[in-house]
Amino acid sequence: MKFSSAVSAAALGFASLSSAITVSYDTGYDDAGRSLNSVSCSDGSNGLITKHGWQTQGNVAGFPRIGGYQGIAGWNSPQCGTCYGITYNGKTVYVLAVDYTGSGFNLAKAAMDDLTNGQAAQLGRIEAQFQQVDVNRCGL
Repeated sequence: MKFSSAVSAAALGFASLSSAITVSYDTGYDDAGRSLNSVSCSDGSNGLITKHGWQTQGNVAGFPRIGGYQGIAGWNSPQCGTCYGITYNGKTVYVLAVDYTGSGFNLAKAAMDDLTNGQAAQLGRIEAQFQQVDVNRCGL
């Protein structure tokens, strides 16, 4: 009984480590000069301008591995600045969440190209695995 409980607990723990999610791209996140005032995680107590003093997307640690995440509810979300490992076909990239998106992740094209070995434009949208990771994976 104890063995099966331990196995069940381990399986549940591993299952929660990553989940499937849709991933797309938006070239707006590739613009290093774009003001952070144009994304949900601009200012406010959870904002990237407030926390890090960054003014443009190019200032963000790990740029261009940035994008929108469905878990960011909008301006000043507590999820602003969280880091995610996104895995596709065995390759993982780490992306900093800087904006809201309606579904899944919406990344810089360069980040999706990294993830898909240069096939972002050809694929358009993919299904990938993801998990939240420590922000040091995103350069913080």
